[in-house]
Amino acid sequence: MKKIIALIILIALYSQVLEAKENQNMREKKYPKDLKNLTEFQKYVTQKNGTEPAFSNEYWNNHRDGIYVDAASGQPLFSSKDKYDSGTGWPSFTHPISKNSVIEKSDISYGMKRVEVRSKDADSHLGHIFDDGPKDKGGMRYCINSAAIKFIPKEFLEKEGYGEFAKDFVPKK
Repeated sequence: MKKIIALIILIALYSQVLEAKENQNMREKKYPKDLKNLTEFQKYVTQKNGTEPAFSNEYWNNHRDGIYVDAASGQPLFSSKDKYDSGTGWPSFTHPISKNSVIEKSDISYGMKRVEVRSKDADSHLGHIFDDGPKDKGGMRYCINSAAIKFIPKEFLEKEGYGEFAKDFVPKK
């Protein structure tokens, strides 16, 4: 009888540990992956490490103020304040909104040695990082697929739930 009680207590403790671990994972991933609103091409790019054509994508020539979020999760990734024209035909940024929003991974596909950039929470393939960016801004170029991101214009930041970034677009006096 004592062994049965001990086993029940052990199972109860184990289930509490599992529940605590699950709750911790939920807290760490504020922006869970949701693919239902993505096009088939966006799924290909974000989930299968695809690439879209240069100069023929939605945001390469976007000059509006706002932020870019992960198309699969809504996680904030880049600001238009850090976007620049790299001449490559893809949206290019000097750095992410937060280093904690992206993961950098070694990529040796297609016979090239590159660094892939993925969103942290949804693990979406975003693009690649190169060291040929503006030297005065750190020298990095985050070359990102438009299909992997969604643009939120500054005037919709509050409405879309990204109000904490609105202050970045208020004119300085």
